Amino acid sequence: MISPALQPKKPTQKRFTAVRVIAALILREMATRYGRSPGGYVWAFLEPLGGIIILSYAFSLLLRTPSLGTSFLLFFAAAYLPLQAYSNVAGATQHALSYSKALLRYPVVSWIDAILARFLLNGLTSSLVTYVLLTGILAFSETRSVLDFVPLFQAVGLALLVGLGVGTFNSVIEGFFPIYQRIWQIISRPLFLASGLFYIYEELPKLAQDILWFNPLMHISGLMRTGVFTTYHPEYISKTYVLVFGLFFAFFGFLLLRRFHRDILTR
Repeated sequence: MISPALQPKKPTQKRFTAVRVIAALILREMATRYGRSPGGYVWAFLEPLGGIIILSYAFSLLLRTPSLGTSFLLFFAAAYLPLQAYSNVAGATQHALSYSKALLRYPVVSWIDAILARFLLNGLTSSLVTYVLLTGILAFSETRSVLDFVPLFQAVGLALLVGLGVGTFNSVIEGFFPIYQRIWQIISRPLFLASGLFYIYEELPKLAQDILWFNPLMHISGLMRTGVFTTYHPEYISKTYVLVFGLFFAFFGFLLLRRFHRDILTR
């Protein structure tokens, strides 16, 4: 007679256990990241808001009006927030295995639980921050703009997907080549400069347009601005390209992690 504890779990039991593990990992990270710092979750809103304010003030000293609309705050927020969402998710998923390495020794906790927990927490947090700050800045700027939530949701969703794909793929490379973390930091630092944060695509020379079109974040920032500035209708945006880009890296990232996660954890 097999002991109940040794009997294989049914699929529904496995799914329920996975949900409980992911929820526990999310609560653990929330307590670690926000529970131990003064202000807690408020910093999730203050940090991007501070960056947007600094950019807006600096450029208002150089230019009379932004490329779209009349509010520098709104112009920079429309691109900064989805790019920040991408960055948060990519960084969180890239270091998910190392962050939860001690817990992954327990059989009930799997590598995919660690990835999904960090993705969900950072994705939901970034989405909430984007909504609150955009609506707040829109009210503060006293413009007549009305948010179109369809492209806003699409832009944030695509930013999270690309972040998940890049993060999981990078986690494999970093797992075998730790120096890659520093290399990626050097590469990614100027990424915002090449993603339409300070300008719109149409202002660029033709050669720069041809090159930067392949940057998925350029499409995301442009799509986000169509939801904030309803008179802006860029023709270069390809949601299909960004979707395929994110799914491609997410697929191979998860495939490689499934194959090599034990090797990475034991290094």
